[in-house]
Amino acid sequence: MSAEEGDWNFYLRTVSNSARDSNITNGPASDPSLLHAVKKLCEFCKREDKTSDDLVARVYPHLNKLFQRSVASLSQSNSSNGLLLLGILQFFLDFGEVVLHDADPSLHTFIRSCLSREFADPIVAAATLDFLYVNKNKLLITFPNLLPQFFPLILKLTAWNGGKLEKPFLKVLPGLVSPGSFLPLFPSLMDLPILVVALEKVERSSGSLVGNNIASIQKSKAPEMLLALMDEAYTGTTIGERGGDESEESSTINVADPLFLELLKDENDGLVERHWTSPGIAAVLQAAKNSPQSDRLKQILKIAPRLLDAYFTIALRDANSSLICALIPILMTRISALFPDQNYMYEVRRRLLEFMLAAFHRSPDLIPLLKKPIIDRLGNAYDSTEKTELALQLCWAVGEYGGGGPTHKDAARELFESLELLLYENLSSSRLGLRQEAAVDSNRKSFSKSSQSRLLCFVITAITKLATHHRELLPRARVALIKVARSRISDSKVSKRAQVYLGLIDEPGICLPVLGPSRPSHGFVHYPGTVNWNEGGNKMVAHIPFYILGEQEGPPFHDFSLSDVLPRR
Repeated sequence: MSAEEGDWNFYLRTVSNSARDSNITNGPASDPSLLHAVKKLCEFCKREDKTSDDLVARVYPHLNKLFQRSVASLSQSNSSNGLLLLGILQFFLDFGEVVLHDADPSLHTFIRSCLSREFADPIVAAATLDFLYVNKNKLLITFPNLLPQFFPLILKLTAWNGGKLEKPFLKVLPGLVSPGSFLPLFPSLMDLPILVVALEKVERSSGSLVGNNIASIQKSKAPEMLLALMDEAYTGTTIGERGGDESEESSTINVADPLFLELLKDENDGLVERHWTSPGIAAVLQAAKNSPQSDRLKQILKIAPRLLDAYFTIALRDANSSLICALIPILMTRISALFPDQNYMYEVRRRLLEFMLAAFHRSPDLIPLLKKPIIDRLGNAYDSTEKTELALQLCWAVGEYGGGGPTHKDAARELFESLELLLYENLSSSRLGLRQEAAVDSNRKSFSKSSQSRLLCFVITAITKLATHHRELLPRARVALIKVARSRISDSKVSKRAQVYLGLIDEPGICLPVLGPSRPSHGFVHYPGTVNWNEGGNKMVAHIPFYILGEQEGPPFHDFSLSDVLPRR
């Protein structure tokens, strides 16, 4: 017998003896040599020779029994079974066709029975992500619903184990995105900081997360109710009435709260609305503000925006327009509902707005489809600074893409009317945002005026652009611009801009290239900011308003006519 055959027989005997062991309390994972034996047997079976299939057939029954025994001993074993089960699963994926073994039930069993208990183990978490990445193509082809189904658990192990798993997770993330998981994945990524807070709450109240299935939190509330009644009977107070020596844990999430269970779920059960005004969420956010951040929370606050970057890249590359159309209203809602950390809110909001504009750039037809939520957000521009910024970006997108293009005249008219209303509301009120009292400090007043001026500039620009795209709106646009130009606004930049736009819309040859569509329209390509002087002879109706474009006041300083600068035929 050769040394190689001796090694083979030794490893096979090791696995066989462990598979036959009926002692449940002493699980297979307690033998450190067993994992090494499983890996060596897989290496022997991968050799491309005539005996490889025979070797696979001899190994398979023992590994299958070992897998079942390991799963059965999970609840009693003190050792981690994750690495051993991953090694056996690798064998099932590599040689399932040879031995006619369907790996799908085994994968589900591993995730639900083992990974849900051991996700907090950094070694098991890293090995799991590596396993998913190595087998990503095979899993997506053979079991396309596996990763999208269990993305909450994969997010959970990534969030808990911090920055060292960021790069491995980013490699796996494309496999988590499918038509069924695309929308639920977005709020889950947004809520990673709250997920960490919830996990830390579980750890403080129930001990280490390693080896404990969080699904067991969904237990009867009778013991807690009984303890509360006994406490009230003997002390005269309820648990909720105590103060002073009570820790901050009691002011966070109740383990029986549905929102708490929603955050800690392991499987994708569709898009569930998360009520940010609920007492549970309010308690979490308040506790997060008032207590120091843990190292784990600080890490996830830095990681989550980068994960959103990757998600948005996948969305723009792979998602169809219907999914993007369904995502944008959720994005608009969540832009004002974020974990209360200043840097985190800034980074996430910036990415949300950039993605929204990129989506409109890719598919301008989304604007008329999302007409209702866009109009609603324009009407809420006064509520908060983040909603004001969202309204500004929506104004820009509506104007830049002409309300969806020349074929969407009805939607463009409704959007135009919404912009008109926003403009006239600003003209009638001297401030933007919440109705402020007259006694506000000077810095606040200055900020308010600046915000109002910025919003007015965006609105009149969008109105002018819409009228340039849809010429039937020009009379109404001219009336709106005249009102702005004649209004007594403290910021002269707004009235000057309105005057410039009034001059531009009287010069179609200049207005169309400057404010017209940037995309091809009716076979012609327009480049904003560039005037095609060769078309001046048939599009311009007056002398070139150099004094307007140069922001010069008074009459034109030039004494030449249009024919002096246009090429002669």
